[in-house]
Amino acid sequence: MCGKFEVKKIGDDYFAFMTECDEPKACSIILRGASKDVLNEIERNLQDALGVARNVVVNPRLCPGGGALEMELACRLMEKAQRVEGIHQWPYKALAGALEVIPRTLAQNCGADVVRTLTELRAKHSAADGSGLMFGINGNTGKIEDMKEAEVWDPVAVKIQSFKTAIESACMLLRIDDIVSGIKKATDQSGRKAYDSDEGEDDTFGDDRDG
Repeated sequence: MCGKFEVKKIGDDYFAFMTECDEPKACSIILRGASKDVLNEIERNLQDALGVARNVVVNPRLCPGGGALEMELACRLMEKAQRVEGIHQWPYKALAGALEVIPRTLAQNCGADVVRTLTELRAKHSAADGSGLMFGINGNTGKIEDMKEAEVWDPVAVKIQSFKTAIESACMLLRIDDIVSGIKKATDQSGRKAYDSDEGEDDTFGDDRDG
């Protein structure tokens, strides 16, 4: 039940406000901007913020942001690759390189020295005692900081979904590649057989004519 109803003018438009409600179930957010493009950008940012809040409510677990999680996983995978012999170590190295794309992109977006920043971040996460677990890239300063002290966190639900999507996309591409490779192989084999049969007929024709 609405406790207070009033109409207010904001800018050139009139809005009806229902406040002081008993057990309210919903609310409205009014966005204003200097132009339509600015207003659309504000709306997108608000939707992203609400999505993050929803993910935290559904799954309250958090992990350090700033590429700290990705670099930690990349370093652990590289250690695992060193213990694997032969060509079986390449999948570990490829996955580690793919995970490093996140901190590399963060360093590029904030204008930091990409090579130096990644090298320093990799060195911190290479510590076997786990002392560099929380270190990531601060997007505001471009420096490597403790994400716990900087209060930069990422929802675990978003990270899990990102990894699942990446793995499913890779599997799909591999399946498509196998199908295309199989089609090409079958086409090449049929083409060679046809060529061999034609060549055999020419030899037979020549033998009959010579005889």
